Amino acid sequence: MKKYLLPTLTVLGVVLGLVLGMTMSQKANAQRIVYQNGQLQLELSKVDRLLQLMETAYVDELNIDSITDEAMTELVQKLDPHSAYIPKEDLEMVNSELAGSFSGIGVQFTIQQDTVRIVAVIAGGPSEGVGVLAGDKLITVDDSSFVGKKMNNEKVMKTLRGPKGTKVKLGILRAGVKEPLAFTVTRGDIPVNSVDAKFIIEKQGKKIGFIRVNKFSETTYKEFISALAELSSKGATSFIVDLRENSGGYMDQAIRMANEFLGRGDLIVYSEGRAYPRYEANANGTGRFKETPLVVLIDNFSASASEIFAGAMQDNDRATIIGRRSFGKGLVQQQMPFSDGSAVRLTVARYYTPSGRCIQKPYTLGDQEDYEKDLLERWEHGELYSADSIHFADTTAYYTKSGRKMYGGGGIMPDVFVGRDTTLNTPWYNRCVNLAYTYQFAYKYTDEHRKQLSQFKDWQSLEKHLLKQNLIPQFVAFAEEKGVERNEAEIQKSRPLMTRLLIAYIVRDVLGDEGFFPLFERDDEITKRAVEELTR
Repeated sequence: MKKYLLPTLTVLGVVLGLVLGMTMSQKANAQRIVYQNGQLQLELSKVDRLLQLMETAYVDELNIDSITDEAMTELVQKLDPHSAYIPKEDLEMVNSELAGSFSGIGVQFTIQQDTVRIVAVIAGGPSEGVGVLAGDKLITVDDSSFVGKKMNNEKVMKTLRGPKGTKVKLGILRAGVKEPLAFTVTRGDIPVNSVDAKFIIEKQGKKIGFIRVNKFSETTYKEFISALAELSSKGATSFIVDLRENSGGYMDQAIRMANEFLGRGDLIVYSEGRAYPRYEANANGTGRFKETPLVVLIDNFSASASEIFAGAMQDNDRATIIGRRSFGKGLVQQQMPFSDGSAVRLTVARYYTPSGRCIQKPYTLGDQEDYEKDLLERWEHGELYSADSIHFADTTAYYTKSGRKMYGGGGIMPDVFVGRDTTLNTPWYNRCVNLAYTYQFAYKYTDEHRKQLSQFKDWQSLEKHLLKQNLIPQFVAFAEEKGVERNEAEIQKSRPLMTRLLIAYIVRDVLGDEGFFPLFERDDEITKRAVEELTR
């Protein structure tokens, strides 16, 4: 499969990256050689000169590194909303989001009542090896207290992650054990999966493969092609690729995925910028699913590489796109390092779908706040419920291979729009969900019944058991203790919706995503519409 990109394009990409990196470094320093006092001298830019004066002549001693970071952040914020300066202390964390793995202790956690609670222990990971269990409460790290109101996800991840082979001592409270337990965990490589779910949906005698991709990381194509092969071996003859809430990542991974479904020579995407020569990615014809029926799911959080894949399928008339209008990010960033360990992700090009659409939504240089309001405005204008209010900034008509009209300047418009169904929503339901009490109750219920629930090995049998447990009265009492006033009329109206949500979250806490997604997607309106499309 490595042959699908032309060697010349690969070399061009590497050379371009090196040239751009050196060019940007030279421009950032803005140094020039001048002849002064009879000799050649290196003249600093105004910014470098100011920092030098501040460090050597200012009345008080300054933390120049901190000031430089602040200045760099401020400068980059004058650009587009997707360019970003990354301080050296944040770079490893940021890069790990798209890496194939990171080094840590191998647990999934939640923070409730100022305490870190272990939701799941990754199979084969370092924590499982020493005996850490789901349901444990983390109270100390390296003999220091690790509870309190200042606890947040970022702090937990920074503390528990670290170089491979280093040790961390955990203090654990466990249900049924009076004294705290101590575990010393040696950090190891923890895989970062980008394929959340892969399973078969059976309908009208047909087997449909469902694959959910949460991001485009270094290993996404490898995971994706493995999922395709596995589901095909189980009899899948068509596929749903779910890119909802997928904010993107590496463009090359989206290109490789698209190659599996397109014919030789089909254009996947092209990009170009002021200092970035036009680059085209075309399918090489080696894809194994060129004729397989396909549906792609998107929503308002599908962005970047997700839109590249969806746009390629749409413009080549290769798949039906179902859901809601995507985010609208059509800018290409390149990460360029600095000598102190920090980096800048600078926008160097725009990318275009095969029909010529740049789906980047409008923005004003330096105005990130207004840019971020776009999703809120879509909700306020009713776009999530009806397609009638959707307008594109680019009024130029673009056409797919078969001549269907498309527009750019604001994301990918699905071929089949499915609005949010709020029929069963009530203020009581919305308040409980928005305050995350559904998550908290599910974890509490699972923790209290863990021994019994762990006996169920599949989501179908676990769901049957939970349907008999009369969860709603228990949840209502839980929410009431949290301050959500009981409203019987609203509770009864939202009962089916809340029951589905609570059961799904409990199943996730017991069986993980492999149990959660098949159950949750069974009743999802967009997924049901996709199944209809593939079973006509």
